Formats: sequence, C-alpha cells, structure tokens
Amino acid sequence: MEPSFIQSAMALGLPSKKASSRNIAVERKNLLTVCRFSVKTLLEKYTAEPIDDSSEEFVNFAAILEHILSHRFKGHVSWFSTDGQRGFWDYIRIACSKVPNNCISSIENMENISTSRAKGRAWIRLALMEKRLSEYIVTALRDTRTTRRFYDDGAILLREESSVLTGMLIGLSAIDFSFCLKGEGIDGKTPAVIDYTPYLKFTQSYDYLSEEEDRESVGGSSSEDSSPEHPYLPLLTDEESWYSKWRKMEQKFRIVYAQKGYLEELVRLRESQLKNLEAENKRLTQRLTEQAEQSLQEKHQLEGVILELQEQLTGLLPSENAPIKQFNSSIGAPLVNQWPSLGTLNDNETSVKPSLYRR
Repeated sequence: MEPSFIQSAMALGLPSKKASSRNIAVERKNLLTVCRFSVKTLLEKYTAEPIDDSSEEFVNFAAILEHILSHRFKGHVSWFSTDGQRGFWDYIRIACSKVPNNCISSIENMENISTSRAKGRAWIRLALMEKRLSEYIVTALRDTRTTRRFYDDGAILLREESSVLTGMLIGLSAIDFSFCLKGEGIDGKTPAVIDYTPYLKFTQSYDYLSEEEDRESVGGSSSEDSSPEHPYLPLLTDEESWYSKWRKMEQKFRIVYAQKGYLEELVRLRESQLKNLEAENKRLTQRLTEQAEQSLQEKHQLEGVILELQEQLTGLLPSENAPIKQFNSSIGAPLVNQWPSLGTLNDNETSVKPSLYRR
C-alpha cells in the first residue's frame, strides 16, 4: 500500500519528505556559497573610497542577504504591517531590540519608508554604515525563542550554518559604506533578484588530454593557416601572470591589514568596557557590603529598643492582686491636678489671704 501511495504521489508531482529536505539543504548551500563569493568580491573591490548603491557588487550582496534572512520565513501576510506583507524586518525589529544603541527606532520613525521590505533594506544599509551588521545578527540568533517563532525548520538562521554567516559578515566591518536612505534601492515594492553570473566562471580543464594526444595535436598543426586546437587557452606571458598574482596578493594583504586594525580596535574597546564593568562591579559590591553592615547595626539597635520598651511596659502594668491605688501611686505624674485645702494653706502660709486663694 505504501509503495503504491508513493508512486501515485510522485505521479501527481507531490514532493516526498526526503526530496523536500534535500531541496531545503540545497537552498541553504547555494545561498551561503554565493554570500561568501559576494563578500569576497566586495573586499576585493574596496579601495579608499566608500561603497554606495551604485556598486553592482553591493546590490547583489544586499539581494543575497535579503534572501538568506527570508529563507523559510513563516507566513507572508501580517495584519499589522502597512503593506499586508510580513518580512524579515518584523523579526529583526524584535530580536535586535536588545542591541545597545541600536537603529531600530530610527528606521521606525522614517517617514519615507513604510513597508516592511523597505525597512528591512534600510536596516541592512544602516547596519553596514555602523559596521555592526554581524553584531545585530549574532544578537538576534541568541534569541532562539523569537527565531523559532518566525522561521520554519530548516531555515539558515536555525541551523549551524548561521555561525558561518556571522563569520562572513565580520569582514565587512573593514569596508566604509555610504548610502542614501531615500534612494531607489529602498523601494519595497520590487523583490530582490540575485545575479549568479559573476560567480559562474567556467574554467576549461585540459588535464584529460594525454601526452600522446598532445604531441599529435602539436605535430598536426604544421601549417600556418590551421586554426589552434584549443582557442580558449589564455595568451598571457609569465611576466603578466606574475604581476597579476602580485597585485592580488597585495590587495589581499591590504584587506587583511584593514581587518586586523578593525579587530584590534574592537579588542581595545571591549577591554575598556570590561574594565569599566569590573570597576562598577567592585563599587556595587562594596556598597552592598556597607548596606549589609548598616542594616545589621540598625537591627541590633531596634532589638535593644524593643527590649527596653518591654521592660518599661512590664513595670507599668499592675499585678492581679494589687489595688488600683497602688498602681496610681507608682505613677510619677499626678493624674488629677489636686489643690491644697484652705486649712493647709492657713497653717503653712499665713501670709496668703483667703480671698486670693478663692480667686
């Protein structure tokens, strides 16, 4: 029953689970490969002048990155977006909100950019100008719960290949980018298309020719009018080939040197931040110790006050068999303002007149 079902499904053109997983794996491999080629092309093209939207290499890289961030993205319709389309910007907006001094709010407040796709493209350009594209993506990948909420299984951002992607993007921090966020590249209406032709360089190999066939081909071409057997062989001299190799090595050295300077500056920045955090931690620890000592001292003082009040309260309360008069006599202050009698005043103080006393 099961083989017949599979055959009928294949006859109807329904892809099997194995074929679907294979297609997803091929998509991941293709996107990461062309992304690596695109980053390498940008690094080789970069000179002292910054790269902008007029660079075809950057336009292709932005399209590749957009396809990577949209790979296996869940859902295409959103009730909350202005254009009804939900894109990778909805994921970046939430997952990158914890990045310190991020540009999320700046992009949200742009008046000329309204669609989700346009905001995502503006974010790519702004992150490249800030030299923090890799940092944004690393922070987003740490939020695995949000990533799984926006992407299906098999997506690049849910696989181990995501670490390879962030490693590629670190090298772009050595390049200066300059973009106008009001240009045509921010248009969110047209989808991004990848140009694969710069990376499809076919090099014909002649290793399959045996030595005997090579000698026969050389001996047979005695006449001047005969056309060459292999017309696509490069006609370069040794001097030109060595010069081109030297230029490539020099360019690679400049790129590596620029990346080295950037990484050293990044390490110095992280070291200063670490020292500040250690000093702040030490200060907070000392303050916590002082607060603990102060609270312990206040606790002892309150305990002493409570014991003293308990003793005073015990002395003021009357016993069960003692009369109330004894309790009144124990109180230091009189309860009633008692005046001495007239006879007492006459006996003790004869100089005081009775009329004054009555008054």
